[in-house]
Amino acid sequence: MDDPEQLLTIGVFARRVGLAPSALRFYDDCGLLRPARVDAVTGYRRYGTGQAARAVKLRQLRAAGLPLVDAAVVLDGPEDTAYGVLRAHLERTRRTADEARVVVEGLLRETSGAPEDHGSWAWARVGGAELASAVRQVAPAAAIGAAREEFPVLGCVLLELVDGEVRWVATDRYRLAVRVLRPDGFEGGPRRVLIGADAARRLAEWAVRQVAVDIECAGDAAGVRLRSGADCREVWEGAGRSGSGDADRFPDYRLMLTGLETGRHRVIVDRVGLRGAMTGRTGPVSLAVVGAGQGHVADAGCSAVPVTTADRAAGPVLELTGGGREPVRMRVVHTGPGLRIAFDPAVLVPALEAGVGPDALLEIAAPDRPVLVRSADQGSFTTLVMPVREDTGAADDAAERTDG
Repeated sequence: MDDPEQLLTIGVFARRVGLAPSALRFYDDCGLLRPARVDAVTGYRRYGTGQAARAVKLRQLRAAGLPLVDAAVVLDGPEDTAYGVLRAHLERTRRTADEARVVVEGLLRETSGAPEDHGSWAWARVGGAELASAVRQVAPAAAIGAAREEFPVLGCVLLELVDGEVRWVATDRYRLAVRVLRPDGFEGGPRRVLIGADAARRLAEWAVRQVAVDIECAGDAAGVRLRSGADCREVWEGAGRSGSGDADRFPDYRLMLTGLETGRHRVIVDRVGLRGAMTGRTGPVSLAVVGAGQGHVADAGCSAVPVTTADRAAGPVLELTGGGREPVRMRVVHTGPGLRIAFDPAVLVPALEAGVGPDALLEIAAPDRPVLVRSADQGSFTTLVMPVREDTGAADDAAERTDG
């Protein structure tokens, strides 16, 4: 333990090692970089100077694109296992770079010129690609089928311009998705507008081709105008669905978020791997964190491979069972007591697909409470997912949500 004189505040330590304070808090949550001391009264974190080398190495691993599960192996696992993880990541990086180069070169050949950066007065101005990404992340959480017919407001996406932020929100009662954008310019507000999910997706398809987009909710107009230079898109509130344009009837998502219990469990897992392992399963799928032992561990492509001695030394694994497919095991970083929880794949998979970065962090308070799904790479995007009981008919619930 460092002497008190050698302990640094989180801000000073963050500047020394090149990490944001929010990243240090996240790595503390994940158990990869614990503070040397936490004040029992204030909760302030203090870091020792001797922790700088580990923090810098962790920053370098993340900058290189390693998932947290693999970074944990490199930091704390056996040397031969760490070497294998790094070599495998290097090969994946090379393949990804080659594929991206081919795509970009093709697009460059098709592009006649760069778009101009036009703009006019607006309530808020955001990047077009950023706006499109936010809508694509949030819109899958909007209700469809019978749920949308019963509650038309849930078939919409809520757009908020408030407190200097642009927020996109959607929920179907089984999940809640929120994305917060920090605009380059902001005036007026607050304003709330409901946009039909399909109309929001069309706006995203247009916005992704724009450099910057001005979002206008002017006067008493019942709708929103998106403008990029002379190009303009207008959408009526509720996308023309009778009764669905009343934003005041949209659920109070802030109340839902502030009412969350503190997670007793934190599970960090390969996001793409978990999505692949869940895809194709029907009915409730059980997730259990177990000690690494006999069985199989899923690699990045979700194919099952025998558990080796090195795998067993790497830590706990997440075991997926049920849903009409063979069990799959994946390496995880886990904090908290023993864990077993079940999800409907039709709810969890879209939440994983909407995430960003290689990792998914599941914060779990209890098997019957909403689960927070987030990533270290984009703290501005939040998803809540409701678990299910293993003996319930999740397939029936899914059929209700998709019955058009």
